[in-house]
Amino acid sequence: MRDKNKLIQDAMDRAVANKEVAGVSLLVIQDGREAYYAQSGHANIEKDIPMNRDTIVHLYSQSKPITAAAAMLLMQDGIFDLNEPVANFFDSFKDQSCVIDGEIKKLPADKNVRIIDLLNMTSGLVYPGMNTPAERSTTLLFDDAIDRLKKPYEEQLTTLEFAEEIGKLPLQFIPGTQFQYGTSADVLGAVIEKVTGQKFGDFLKERLFDPLEMKDTGFYVPEEKKNRLALAYEVVDGQFQELNGDHLIIRKDGNRNAFESGGAGLFSTLDDYSHFAQMLLNGGTYNGKEILTPATVRFMTESAVMEGPQHAFDNWYGLEGHTYSNLMRILVDPTKALIIGNKGEYGWDGWLGAFFMNDPESRTTLLMMTQMRDYGTGHLTRRLRNIVMS
Repeated sequence: MRDKNKLIQDAMDRAVANKEVAGVSLLVIQDGREAYYAQSGHANIEKDIPMNRDTIVHLYSQSKPITAAAAMLLMQDGIFDLNEPVANFFDSFKDQSCVIDGEIKKLPADKNVRIIDLLNMTSGLVYPGMNTPAERSTTLLFDDAIDRLKKPYEEQLTTLEFAEEIGKLPLQFIPGTQFQYGTSADVLGAVIEKVTGQKFGDFLKERLFDPLEMKDTGFYVPEEKKNRLALAYEVVDGQFQELNGDHLIIRKDGNRNAFESGGAGLFSTLDDYSHFAQMLLNGGTYNGKEILTPATVRFMTESAVMEGPQHAFDNWYGLEGHTYSNLMRILVDPTKALIIGNKGEYGWDGWLGAFFMNDPESRTTLLMMTQMRDYGTGHLTRRLRNIVMS
């Protein structure tokens, strides 16, 4: 008889010993009950603080499903329509330019970025890079915003300013024609802030975090909780070394940030995020409270990008058999996937290795937290989920 608890612990301990991760924790909930919890390694090596279930981590891109759920709240309440152009909310999106056949040209008037493009990463908005005019101009914007993090809170780039500035930059492609991972979720957070008249973080707290009892989730870490914030690591010359820098305009120290990034800015814990995941798995309900309607959850978790953008997503190494929609991966063909899984499972991960998966068929939520540079969905993530899902 396979002892899954031992297999999980052994896999984690090996990964820490081999310096694949500095610390890791795993929580699995099946049919509403905790099935497995395990931890290994450190949240802070120097201070000998172990990775715990209440360790606070940088979610980075695992923030995106929460931003998508916030958009679903506004969609189901009739506040906005996913076909609306972002130009309805930010003037800089009215007369955009676009890279067409290698040259920067005026974007055709009928090809505006829509809210659905933000949810599906088909907007043409990109992350920093050096390969194209869109990436290079985005790099300059990010570099300036990171420099401004050194200034007082009142002088930092805000969520609304970010959207207004990035709309002035050339798009990578005509919206809706391709898929490219980028700053779409950050702009979506700004749209939510604009239409609600609330700071994005305040809206999330009121409509998601408080009802879901996510007491340790937000865009910064209060001083009294800083001792629970995991450090981010990389391996240099065979040794763990604390990661420096404020990647993607996210403060590594957890201090307040005027830029509330819908794509990468949230901090959270295993248990907090499990409340959000369980709400989705329960069709929008948590502890008897309806957050999203069942129809909205079906829309959020059962959609797919169109055929053209899907071809671009198919090039995402490691996500064979998946599609993308509403800021999440969705498994559509388990026969092509590199993991044991069921059709219809969904979720996402983050730059430092936070990982979230819901599988409606087996009623399973799986969450893993680690804080390693460029980890994303790493080898350990797949090893652990294969143990659980087998």
